[in-house]
Amino acid sequence: MKDFVIIGAAQAGLSMAYFLKQKQKDFLIIDREEDVGASWLNRWDSLKLFTPTEFNHLIGMPFPAPKGHYPDKYEVTNYFKQYAETFQFPIQLNTLAEHIEKKNDHFIIKTSQQDITCKQVIIATGPFHIPYTPTFHKNLSDTIYQVHSNYYKTPDQLQKGPTLVVGGGDSGFQILDEISKNTSETTYFSGSTDIRTLPQEILGKTLWWWFTITGFLSFSKKSWIGKKINQSKQPIIGTDVKTIIKRDNVKVVGHTLNAETERIKTATVELTDVKNIVWATGYKPNFKWINNLELTDDGYPKHNRGISTTKGLYFIGLPWLHTRGSATLGGIKKDATYLANKIL
Repeated sequence: MKDFVIIGAAQAGLSMAYFLKQKQKDFLIIDREEDVGASWLNRWDSLKLFTPTEFNHLIGMPFPAPKGHYPDKYEVTNYFKQYAETFQFPIQLNTLAEHIEKKNDHFIIKTSQQDITCKQVIIATGPFHIPYTPTFHKNLSDTIYQVHSNYYKTPDQLQKGPTLVVGGGDSGFQILDEISKNTSETTYFSGSTDIRTLPQEILGKTLWWWFTITGFLSFSKKSWIGKKINQSKQPIIGTDVKTIIKRDNVKVVGHTLNAETERIKTATVELTDVKNIVWATGYKPNFKWINNLELTDDGYPKHNRGISTTKGLYFIGLPWLHTRGSATLGGIKKDATYLANKIL
């Protein structure tokens, strides 16, 4: 029986593994992917971090890139692989955790490979579980190519003809930017344009430097300021939204309301010429595979800084686990340090 099993071999799981290794615990990391950090490779090819090198260090090993550099997804994945190899973590890949049940004083983890028993479990699967698309997408004709942003890689995937990008978050605007720059065809944008945008650098300093100096990333979600930040609409970082939506081939159509066959109803117009849709519409959490887990109304585990209401079951890498910085690569070490001090 293992002391710990960590589920997830990206930044959150690797950060917890660092502390378990230091304390010489008998543990195992499992991950459904074929390689360490491979979940990052599932995103689109041009993806880059919003945070420069100096804010991307995991505990015990700096990110191998110059200060001020914004790493792409391949650099991030390679860093995770180097990190795991440097500290020689025990990792079992191609192993999907399918069900967790607590029996007396231990846990049984049913996986796609075998059942694993352990005294404590750390869930580090992140927030991106089930790609969400509105149900009416099923009403559309098969002649329209549809892809969620989770599976979008490059404009080369798209059919010839107009594309509709749905979703006004960072992913939506980055994908809208890439597609509209690489085609003369009309690119429709469906989503809110009433958003705040922030540049990656202000007065010669990176945005994340300013965030750190002002404490923006350190306010607890339980504090008054933290609650205000959490409830406010998140700004778009490093993408010039105004320039993008002013392009001649970009047409803003408001929110998408319904669809049928080849007709898509939006807030301002009914579209009939769309050949592709990229759904940058986010994700839904999925923790139903964990038996008797208490969940909040929005489907996330009830916890206090990663300590769940089930004794011996912990979470790391969730959005706003404790602060806004919990969702960043460099911010994970604070949450991991706190959690490790509590459970080790």
